[in-house]
Amino acid sequence: MNAAPAQEEADPSLAERGLRWRRGAWASLAMASLVLLGCAKEAEAPKAEAAPPEVGVIVLQRQNQLLGDTLPGRTAAFMSAEVRPQVSGIVQKRLFTEGAVVKQGQPLYQLDAASLRATEASAVAVLAKAEASQRTLEATARRNAELVKITAISQQAYEESQAAAKQAAADVAVAKANLETARINLRYSRIEAPISGRISMSNVTAGALVTANQTTPLTEIVQMNPMYVDFTQTTTEMLRLRSDLAAGRYQKLQGEEIPVRFNLEDGSSYPHEGKLSFSGLIVNPTMGTVTLRAVVSNPDGVLMPGMFVQAKLPTAVAPEAILLPQRAVTLDLTGRPSVLVVKDDETVEKRMVELGRAIASDWLVETGLEDGERVVVDGFQRVKPGDKVNPVVLAGTSGGGRRVDPQAAAAALRAAVANE
Repeated sequence: MNAAPAQEEADPSLAERGLRWRRGAWASLAMASLVLLGCAKEAEAPKAEAAPPEVGVIVLQRQNQLLGDTLPGRTAAFMSAEVRPQVSGIVQKRLFTEGAVVKQGQPLYQLDAASLRATEASAVAVLAKAEASQRTLEATARRNAELVKITAISQQAYEESQAAAKQAAADVAVAKANLETARINLRYSRIEAPISGRISMSNVTAGALVTANQTTPLTEIVQMNPMYVDFTQTTTEMLRLRSDLAAGRYQKLQGEEIPVRFNLEDGSSYPHEGKLSFSGLIVNPTMGTVTLRAVVSNPDGVLMPGMFVQAKLPTAVAPEAILLPQRAVTLDLTGRPSVLVVKDDETVEKRMVELGRAIASDWLVETGLEDGERVVVDGFQRVKPGDKVNPVVLAGTSGGGRRVDPQAAAAALRAAVANE
């Protein structure tokens, strides 16, 4: 029992180390007690309430919206003419530059006209002979008319002279017609442009034999300013539009000529606006479509015959319409569309809506939303119905939303991103 005190008395340094160890143990115990006490106080303190999440919204606003359809179509030349010879002959020379713009009446080809000039000379001679014979027979008829009065000749001789004079007049008329035909054919030996426009490449060269009214054209001329654009619309779309107009949902466009805009094959917008000039009256039984035609200016020659374009055709006006961005709409398992609406108390409400046609990146709302309501567009993945939110009105958002200061909206969005 007295071995340890005896040892401590024998070794004073060992006693000092034991004292230091006991003091350190008491200090560690005291520190642990303080930590536990602090944790208990922190647990007892109430937690700070989290700030409501920020969501991007638009404020709906009613407006008159122009409705239209985007229809496929192709361009066609305003005027087109295939150049063919009207007389037979050998091509002596080509008088135009391929691909150039030609004027109506401009010479295009020259045919060998030697035989045609000979035919003309022959017709001139025949006419001269007929006119000489006519003068002789008419003189005889006049003399016989006087002689028959004094019974110097028989009535038969008189009538025969009168008939011969009339036959001579007819022969002169035939000779004049033949001469005119010969001269026309001679003029046709120089083939001219029937219309003004841009000429295609030549299908014949000098030395080629061509025949009157041959099947293969010598070349082709197209007039490309203005241009036609032919596009089709389904009868289903036409009937639906008529039904909407009859029900009063839409208003009919006024004016005889409806403006039409076009997109080119590369997706770019054509700068000139066309006018609807024709609406088909017969339905294509195979496709179930009718053909529409617009006329559009083409001063720079951008449009060429046969190009594919998309025609944007306005059809009606939806008065007091509400547009909703498509990205704000979600579909449930049954395919019913809904949106999240921020109420006056800044809480979120799920609202079922009925949507009409798509207009660019928006939906035309039929029912379910009213003017001035706030619809969540950005951030609806972070909230659910009943949650309180901090709505931020977005700038530049389509769908008829009221616009706000772009700088303020940008600052609000940066703050929202920083808090996420």
